[in-house]
Order: sequence, then C-alpha cells, then structure tokens
Amino acid sequence: MINVFVLQNGRLNQVPIDTREDLEKAEPVWVDLTDPTDEERAWVRNIYGVILPGEDEVKDIEASARYYEAENGDLHLRTDFLLEEEDGPSRIVTVAFILARKILFSVHTDDLPVFRLVRMRARSRPGSIADYMDVLLDLYATDAEYSADALEGIYQQLEEVSGRVLQETFTDQDAAAALNAIAHEEDLNGRIRRNMMDTRRAVSFLMRGRLLNSEQFEEARQILRDIESLDGHTSFLFDKINFLMDATVGFININQNKIIKIFSVASVAFLPPTLIASIYGMNFKGWFPELEWSMGYPFALGLMVTSAIAPFLYFRHRGWLK
Repeated sequence: MINVFVLQNGRLNQVPIDTREDLEKAEPVWVDLTDPTDEERAWVRNIYGVILPGEDEVKDIEASARYYEAENGDLHLRTDFLLEEEDGPSRIVTVAFILARKILFSVHTDDLPVFRLVRMRARSRPGSIADYMDVLLDLYATDAEYSADALEGIYQQLEEVSGRVLQETFTDQDAAAALNAIAHEEDLNGRIRRNMMDTRRAVSFLMRGRLLNSEQFEEARQILRDIESLDGHTSFLFDKINFLMDATVGFININQNKIIKIFSVASVAFLPPTLIASIYGMNFKGWFPELEWSMGYPFALGLMVTSAIAPFLYFRHRGWLK
C-alpha cells in the first residue's frame, strides 16, 4: 500500500493514489509505503529514481551500516519502531527511510501506530511541518512519546501484579499468573529501551551530518532530552520487575516449604508408632502373640496411638503446625 502526503497550508494531507498517473501528478513531501507491491516499487523507481530496499535488505543490514549516503546522494536510514499488539507480544519493526529530492520515503511491513499519530496530528496542527525533514523529526518525536505511553502501561500492569503478589493468600496459581505478567512486562521494557537507543542514534546522526536547520536542530536536541528522561524510567522498571520476580519466587518457595514441612512432621510423628510396632512384633513368644497375653494387641495399639498424638501436640505447642 502506498500513501502520499502533501503540504497544504501548513498541513500534512493525504492524496489518494490509485494509478501511476495519480502519483505523477502529486507533489509529495512524504511517500509512505506499507508492504509495497512490485508494481508500487516500480512506480517509485520510474517516477523518482529511488530504488526501495527489499524486506530482507531492511532486516539483514548491520547496525553499524544503518545510516549511509548512496552514490547518487540519497540518504538512507534504518530505524526501529515499537509495535504493541493486543493479541500477542510486542515487537520491533525496522523502517527504511530514504531522503531524496526533498522527499521522505519510508518503507515498512506493518502499519505502525507512530505513523498514524503523525498523520493525525499533522492535520490538526497547521504550521507544525514545513518540509520532509520536519516529517522525519516528528516521527522520531512521536516515537519517543509512544514509548513513554508504553512505559506508563508497564507501571499500571506492575501495580496490579504487586497487589496480587502482596495479598494475604498467594497460591501457586497466583504465582504462575504473576510470573507470566512480569515476564511480559520485562520483555516490553527491554524492547522500549532498545527502541529508544536506536532512535537516539538516528537523531544524533542527523545532528552530526548537519542536515538540520537551527529550528530543527533544537527540536532534535529536545527529542534527545526526552529520550534521556525515559532511560531513568526503564532502569527503575527493571529494578521493580526484579523485586517482584524475587518476591514471587520467594512465595513459591514458602508454599513448597509448607508442603515439605507437612511431610517432615508426619514422618517424625509416625516414627514412634513404627518403633513400637517393630519392638512388639519381635518380643512375644509363639506364632500367635495374642494367645500369650490377651491385652497385647490393645496395649500396643494404644501405645502407638499415644506416641503418634504426643508429637503432634508438641509441634502444635511450639507453633510449628501454623
């Protein structure tokens, strides 16, 4: 799918593109391609002279070669964007940016929420975007805001997990659910941190390359400050996640120790009856002990019951059965 955006009265408006002629007539500032077809790639190549990278080229490029200038002067950037999905784990989507002929070309496989936010805000904030470089910076700024919103979601989820972990009764089922939620939030927090690191590198590259005017340079510095402020939150969340993980594992160990304690108490309590039964069976004459002493069995059984009850009473008095 190809989306073309033009500047009209300081607003970023989308132009419908159904045929190649529609693309030729447009004067875009941003050409956004989501999982483009071979035909759409051919349109961009023939009209603008820009060769779009394939999906494998976008994913397999080394981190050290994410920002480079082609022989024809086109500037290529590869940037990671966070994608949260309600029905699955979060993931990172790599977007290829090409700056050519004062147009921003973006290629990606998924429709990202950051791109939707930029399109929506540009329509409602006239004058916020003046050229293709403003679009790119706005994408990076919105990416930082999207990551901040994701961190707020992690805070809320961890608060719910804390309430379950610190409740009076904490079963093994509660522990399993807590561990699953903690692992999910830890994975998301790690992806946010990686996403912010990549965005910081991209903005720093634009600043070092002297590709920005004075206003854009100041905006880039503000984006870096916003990212720097998020680093502290991710570090705090990692510490909180580790605390909840340790607390959950600790409660699991306590529940397991309770089970082991039951078996330990039972084994100690039934040791005297076993000893009495062994002594009784070995110290009576004849094949039928009850014929030698009619009270032999009742006496032995009573002694065994008494020897079994006494340890339980002692353990209860010491508070070991609570």
